[in-house]
Amino acid sequence: MSRYIIAPSASRDLNAIADYFLVQNMEAGEKLFREFNNKCQNLAKFPNIGRSYAHIRPLLRGLPLDGYIILYRVLDDGVKILRVVSGRQDLESLFAESDDE
Repeated sequence: MSRYIIAPSASRDLNAIADYFLVQNMEAGEKLFREFNNKCQNLAKFPNIGRSYAHIRPLLRGLPLDGYIILYRVLDDGVKILRVVSGRQDLESLFAESDDE
């Protein structure tokens, strides 16, 4: 059975995104989180649909989500969501600082 796991770093990202939308636009935030859930379920079924980001970190892949990027790694039985970040963020420096996989 395919599944997705959310790493602690991705959970922190999602909490920060939720905090932002709680103040700015709750309805837009709810829509974003529904889309996130749908994309993660699709990634679990079809893990290679995202773009390769191997130039940043080996086996890293990403899928766009309404101005954000879901960064993940393929597992034997699904995917591990590593980060959910703004598409404008410097990904190289983000992963240079990261202790998570």
